[in-house]
Amino acid sequence: MAELPEDLDLVGLLKREGVLGSPIDVGRGQRLIQPGETERHIYFIESGAFKIFFEHGDEEYITRLAYSDELITSLDSFITGEPTTYYIEALRSSVIRKGRVEAYRSFIKSSPQLHDVWNTLLSNLVFQQMEREVDLLIPAPQERYERVLKRSPKLFQEVPLKYIASYLRMTPETLSRVMKS
Repeated sequence: MAELPEDLDLVGLLKREGVLGSPIDVGRGQRLIQPGETERHIYFIESGAFKIFFEHGDEEYITRLAYSDELITSLDSFITGEPTTYYIEALRSSVIRKGRVEAYRSFIKSSPQLHDVWNTLLSNLVFQQMEREVDLLIPAPQERYERVLKRSPKLFQEVPLKYIASYLRMTPETLSRVMKS
């Protein structure tokens, strides 16, 4: 493998090395995975938006929203090799590239620098999850909104507001009022 640049473009490398396949159109509401299935892929979102969620009783709980230029997977299954408890569903027509988990892991292990990049990605994800936990514990809707807006302003351009409201544990009407104030 060629020497890797200092400002490593992981997705570009994954495309060039054939780990991520050709673009695939995904329709609104189409699911990439659902509970009980074992994750076999990692996905790069070229355009569009997805929600990662689970259901409990009659309720749906969005744990993550993802949009263009992000890698996503059902992380619980990706890490453990066990069936997932999550859905990944397109919020609108989207275009993704997908790669097999085995090919991705082999590629990451092929270079110490790539392995370091993967560890950095995982560390960032752990930090994001910690921030998400804080968001969920803050009782004030305005404060939850401001924290997420500061961290992810692009989210409000890419994802329909009703899903952001659900992610923030508020009704769409509350989110609308909070955004106006």
